[in-house]
Amino acid sequence: MNILFISKNGLGANIAYILKKEGHSVKLFIQSRTSSGIFDNLVEKTRNWKKELHWLTKNGLIVFDDSGFGKVQDGLRQKGYLVFGGSEEADKIEYDRQYTEQIFREHNIEFFPTKTFNNVIEAAEYASINPNMWVIKREKDNNKFVSYVGYDKYGKDVVGLLKNYAHIPKINRQPVSLQERIIGVEVGVGRYFNGQDWVGPIEINVEHPHLFPGGIGPYTSEMGTLAWYTNEENNKLYTETLKKLEGYLKSINFKGDFAINCIVNEHGIHALELTPRLGSPIVHLHSELHETSWGDIFYKVASGQNCDFKYKKGFGIVMLISVPPFPYSHQFKIDMTYGLQISLDELSNEEKNHIHFEEISKRMIGEKEDYYIADHDGYVMYVTAVASTIKEANMRANKIAAKIKIPKSFYRNDIGLKFENEDFQKLKDWGYLK
Repeated sequence: MNILFISKNGLGANIAYILKKEGHSVKLFIQSRTSSGIFDNLVEKTRNWKKELHWLTKNGLIVFDDSGFGKVQDGLRQKGYLVFGGSEEADKIEYDRQYTEQIFREHNIEFFPTKTFNNVIEAAEYASINPNMWVIKREKDNNKFVSYVGYDKYGKDVVGLLKNYAHIPKINRQPVSLQERIIGVEVGVGRYFNGQDWVGPIEINVEHPHLFPGGIGPYTSEMGTLAWYTNEENNKLYTETLKKLEGYLKSINFKGDFAINCIVNEHGIHALELTPRLGSPIVHLHSELHETSWGDIFYKVASGQNCDFKYKKGFGIVMLISVPPFPYSHQFKIDMTYGLQISLDELSNEEKNHIHFEEISKRMIGEKEDYYIADHDGYVMYVTAVASTIKEANMRANKIAAKIKIPKSFYRNDIGLKFENEDFQKLKDWGYLK
């Protein structure tokens, strides 16, 4: 099958590489100019995806891995192309927090509302006269440098940080939101939707956004994820969240991966945000968990078919291996690690099946394949593993990560362990997991 894979910055480009290995004819388009050099000599690339529609034909498949293409996706579907991904309406719930909260209200999904301010000074003034534990959220982009979860019950830490932000030109005049902090277990629920109904098993996931082991340090886009699949259709995490959005997703002609992130405690489930796209790094863990091929999943979801979805039982771990300037690549575009050679020589062929590239390209030095970092953001690659226990999956992933040699690289070695030791039992006690 001819597949045109369209990516904003390479978030899911490794899936294009896997689709090629599955035997499909694949062309990869990366919109970001700074990321345009990744996956050279790994997947055939195009600089103009519209010119490839003649090659693709209406029998081919178009896969979008990110939000922001909704109007284009709707237009392609209207012209008769098979498209995996979001829609214009789905983009709105990705980028407009207030609109997302409206969707929560309309579908009886519990949430704690956010309050949006024109700039950080307005937010600081509000937090000063409304003492509380607050969460700072940036509007309209994914700049995690701004995000912060407060811990002082009077909000002094949040007020101080917001006032400090007032001296930073890049962010001091941009909109920012505050949300009351909810104490509980953060957990996500995801599933594929084919335009008419849910497809495949239900995914339960636990993100690890802090930079350092133990949940210490600044927030990042995400250092790793624990996830597993279940066929339990009556699971409360699912029925009180995603299940309620079935009619809505049908009405907006959504055909892709859809997830909701929540805080759960003894009082209930409180939605935080929606992700109407392939998430990262969870998409790479899907590559590990899925036994059904990506080509089959994408085609059947895009064409509105049911999918006989085969997957591995057990717990999955995905961990990011990164380099500077991550996690502050939005602030510092530097060439500290661009072009660095990476060594996979210590990995067996079987272990190489558990690594997933992001900012990597390939070149030949003589007759030897050489892999190197081909972007500036520090999201180098991911390591995945699945096992019957969380601890064993974590050990397998760490064993592989230790064999990958990249100067200045770092990763979290504790993905999933806190959940296994503390939070799993809490969710059982509250009736959300068996």
